[in-house]
Amino acid sequence: MRIVSVVGTRPQLIKAAALTPVLRSRHHETLVDTGQHYDDAMAGNFFTELGLARPDHSLRIGSGSHAEQTGAMLVALEAVIADVEPHAVLIYGDTNSTLAAALAAAKLDVPIAHVEAGLRSFDRRMPEEVNRVVADHLSRWLFAPTPAAVRNLADEGISDGVELVGDLMQDLAASSVDAIRDPDALHAIPIDGASLEPGRYLFATIHRAENRDPAAIRCWAALLRGVARPDRPVVLALHPGTRAALVASGETLGSEVLITPPLGYRSSLALQLHAAAVMTDSGGVQREAGWLGVPCLVLRSTTEWVELLHDPDGRTVLVGLDLERVRYELLRLAPSEAAPGLARTRAEQVTIPASGAADAIAARLDAPWPAR
Repeated sequence: MRIVSVVGTRPQLIKAAALTPVLRSRHHETLVDTGQHYDDAMAGNFFTELGLARPDHSLRIGSGSHAEQTGAMLVALEAVIADVEPHAVLIYGDTNSTLAAALAAAKLDVPIAHVEAGLRSFDRRMPEEVNRVVADHLSRWLFAPTPAAVRNLADEGISDGVELVGDLMQDLAASSVDAIRDPDALHAIPIDGASLEPGRYLFATIHRAENRDPAAIRCWAALLRGVARPDRPVVLALHPGTRAALVASGETLGSEVLITPPLGYRSSLALQLHAAAVMTDSGGVQREAGWLGVPCLVLRSTTEWVELLHDPDGRTVLVGLDLERVRYELLRLAPSEAAPGLARTRAEQVTIPASGAADAIAARLDAPWPAR
């Protein structure tokens, strides 16, 4: 079977790194990178680090408004799909690349396979929510990572083609955790003026479009300043777009917030594992922190990964941009005196079971396609 797989962002590259080798053992895959994350700091080094084959087509779309970016992708993807004439287009997640590929394939009457189908935050103000809903309703195969995702699709009247397959990101994390278990992994991470020790720093990521609004920047900048201390700094991995918005806003973060550019996959995983706690607006980081057993404060009011909120230890919590709530949860989940010991024990003991998602997806694509 000829399959066109479309990626464009770091989380999609992580998923493709888990699926592409298995997919290519069974099918002929053409990998297309839209360039939604368009520089080497954001995506380029992922291909080397994760052993992912370089894309067959690099569209280099880059940044722009949602309309500009999605429109440019539509035009470029349509040409690729028409040229390859695939039996299917495979899409990942909920980005503008996902939406554009789904629309282009649907207009050309090419069946769509959606990896990570059925996720819902039930917040249509999020661009990602719109993207995932549209993609699901256009897809022929819907590969759901969780039982909740299957239920969400059923609630919307979608049952044909739905398969519970597990989580590709979990599988990659499972195969990577031994490489970052030793805290010496922290010493290889370039952070100017800091020597990080387990449990003696907080790790944060901020990248969503809503957190680039000036009012939101004021809130999260104050939040990070409010929890960072000389003896427990915040390491902030900052998306280039968010960094530009921060500079334009005139807000400052203080010397106890250590800004890094986007990191490689294993560096990011290591910073999570050995942190006292994680603060993030990223869906992928929420999941990784959950598998690693790290306290995770979600800087949003909703999440599509609702299972994480039902962790019996209560390690994943929605805090929005509420500084007092963040302080309370850090005191509860990662008190300063206990956090180093908790981090060391966690690193020694953590295991992540593989879900087998790649094999399940590739096998399902071998089967007759469901009618839609």
